[in-house]
Amino acid sequence: MTVFVPTDNAFTTLKAGTLNSLTSQQQVQLVQYHVLPSFISMSQFQTVSNPLRTQAGDTSPGDFPLNVTTSGNQVNVSTGIVDATVANTIYTDGELAVYQVDKVLQPLSIFASPSPATAPAPTPATVNLKKKSPPALSPSSGNDDAPADKSGVDSVNDVAMLGIGVLWFVFWL
Repeated sequence: MTVFVPTDNAFTTLKAGTLNSLTSQQQVQLVQYHVLPSFISMSQFQTVSNPLRTQAGDTSPGDFPLNVTTSGNQVNVSTGIVDATVANTIYTDGELAVYQVDKVLQPLSIFASPSPATAPAPTPATVNLKKKSPPALSPSSGNDDAPADKSGVDSVNDVAMLGIGVLWFVFWL
């Protein structure tokens, strides 16, 4: 397994609210986009075939392509949105490689500007359907139609916890 870990500064350079604006699925895909299912050493980056497959999914154009280029000992990772540089090797043991990158890798399928002509029409599945709580669980007012206040903090925490979980899993291997 190979993991690209952005620096703290890489996250601070993102536009304010970028992570909070993502759906839960997109947040998971963003974390998975930083993970390759196979071990790649620094020297192997010289000969890999592009695009590389990530844990986020397919390498089809416009989906999750990740391309690597090298110049001497420098390794660059391109997403089609950003070009990042591999700054350091944090850990490697022959089965796992963890590399520090200077930017958050942003996949096309999440961060590319959508074409107005391809926007799908809403379907009945996307209509906001409200579920009533069982009577025993209803608040004393009996009205649970009011939407919950979601400030986005939960989604950031979910991404952070997922990232920590991935790193623990990786180091546990």
